[in-house]
Amino acid sequence: MAPSLSSSPPLVFKVKRRQAVLVPPSKPTPHEFKPVSDIDDQEGLRFQIPVIQFYRRDPSMEGRDPARVIREALGEALVFYYPFAGRLREGPGRKLLVECTGEGAMFIEADADISLHHFGDALQPPFPSLEELLYDVPGSQGVFGCPLILIQVTRLTCGGFIMALRLNHVMSDAAGLVQFMSAVGEMARGARAPSIPPVWQRHLLNARDPPRVTCVHREYDEVADTKGTIIPLDDMAHRSFFFGPRQIAALRSRVPYHLRRCSTFELLTACLWKCRTVALSPDPEEEVRILCIVNARAKFQPPLPAGYYGNAFAFPVAVSPAGKVCRNPLGYALELVKKAKSDVSQEYMQSVADLMVLRGRPHFTVVRTFLVSDVTRAGFGEVDFGWGKAVFGGPAKGGVGAIPGVASFYIPFRNTKAGEDGIVVPMCLPGPAMERFVGELEMMISEPTTRKEDDSSKLITSAL
Repeated sequence: MAPSLSSSPPLVFKVKRRQAVLVPPSKPTPHEFKPVSDIDDQEGLRFQIPVIQFYRRDPSMEGRDPARVIREALGEALVFYYPFAGRLREGPGRKLLVECTGEGAMFIEADADISLHHFGDALQPPFPSLEELLYDVPGSQGVFGCPLILIQVTRLTCGGFIMALRLNHVMSDAAGLVQFMSAVGEMARGARAPSIPPVWQRHLLNARDPPRVTCVHREYDEVADTKGTIIPLDDMAHRSFFFGPRQIAALRSRVPYHLRRCSTFELLTACLWKCRTVALSPDPEEEVRILCIVNARAKFQPPLPAGYYGNAFAFPVAVSPAGKVCRNPLGYALELVKKAKSDVSQEYMQSVADLMVLRGRPHFTVVRTFLVSDVTRAGFGEVDFGWGKAVFGGPAKGGVGAIPGVASFYIPFRNTKAGEDGIVVPMCLPGPAMERFVGELEMMISEPTTRKEDDSSKLITSAL
């Protein structure tokens, strides 16, 4: 079942940008220092993460400029979320603090000589000329002393627009970022205050006194890259893969009956881990890892406050010799993924915070590691600035962070050709490995009986 790759030439367009400006809170805010939590404060979150939202023209908004509307709403939202207008500082013991300076978020107004329909029906990562739609302002991309949020609003010739955002991940996870973006949207639509008041309270996810590691955290193992298996930066291929009901059903048919009630996340994660491991061909005796981002908000008793917008997730890990992942049926990887997810609890989160303090805030293991994050329920697509819901909303690409190629996201997606809702997954791999990955995945999702499908059931991918 060959993937239907985009055969059209790469989309080329020009973007005219105005000079980047700082948008401060629209009213005075406190000048104070706010420590982030010990879950926020880990090496693996010290990077900028890109998000992108596409919006159609709305006749009811005729005459209103989306760049101006969002810029003004941003200033109003920063009154409530004023730490986002500050800058990160590093204190003793590598402890990060936000100095609430009120300097503001960075904002870019732009115009593109292209219409939304030129991007095609399949709006999914990787997006053409992403660097033009989310400009990396020189000197703005650092962790310390730089804007914590950068927003670019690009008007399209059709009356639609693109809102792209870059966030310092130390400040928020996906749920926290969507909460902030939704507040900007509410202000843009005329609200005087966010419907969910923001809650800082980062002390709720701080280490205990004295700190004590009570759980096993192999996600932070120190692993030497003895065979150069960290993915190289050159020759990287970016593609997205669509998984609808048919593909998920085909995967379910490949696992033992007692495992078929697993979640779609667990099933898809096991499949991608197996295919990716085969594609990268590591030494069969060497360990490979799958890290699953698990939102822990509901694991706390009492639960974290509704308005908490800090990072509140864990990286539980499954570890196995590479040969076992490759040779065993899909159920082997699935059982490991299910066990890893089940490990997360309030005690687990406390233990991670304690480990950060005791071990100098280490980065999660990246050697022979694959990380997946499910944002299908995060709500990016629901964010409304007055032009309705986003046509696409979510992470702008896979492989983000300090080590490209390690991370993938599960993003909600409507496959218009097949008339199906499903999940699109951006993947970043070296070119030859990507071809092997596609071949392995084709075999995994082919229906065991007929092997003959119409075009609507094929694995849809896009490539740049």
